[in-house]
Amino acid sequence: MALTTVQPLIPAPHRAMIRLPDKEVPLSEGEPIPFRAKQTRPAGAPPSPAPAAPVVAFNRQELSAILNVYGRMVAAGEWRDYAMDFDRETATFAVYRRSSEVPLYRIEKSPKLARKQGAYAVVSSTGLILKRGQELARVLEVFDKRVRVV
Repeated sequence: MALTTVQPLIPAPHRAMIRLPDKEVPLSEGEPIPFRAKQTRPAGAPPSPAPAAPVVAFNRQELSAILNVYGRMVAAGEWRDYAMDFDRETATFAVYRRSSEVPLYRIEKSPKLARKQGAYAVVSSTGLILKRGQELARVLEVFDKRVRVV
């Protein structure tokens, strides 16, 4: 078996070149690519942005329970729109009759209050806390209409 030389597919003047600070070096497959060391931030440059602060949010089960109640109330024609807000201290699900109004109710999750008064609360448009508790399902019972004997 005779050995033959392999011609490069790209002619020499058109081969890729690496530009180093002091010279140009042809790029070949056998040689490693030289990299410069990462430069540190100059003294007068602004610092890099800080990582984002953790945000309180509803998990999937909580959101599912809230959306079940929301769906029932939309079907009854009482609610029409909602908004969610996630902050560093609270997560809020606001319910609207019309989108241009203030929210009728706010369902809030505040983990800081979990040991004291309960992490979940339903707040009316006037700011009155209708129900607060440790379990979301129990707090959402505020929206269940029960038949009362008169």
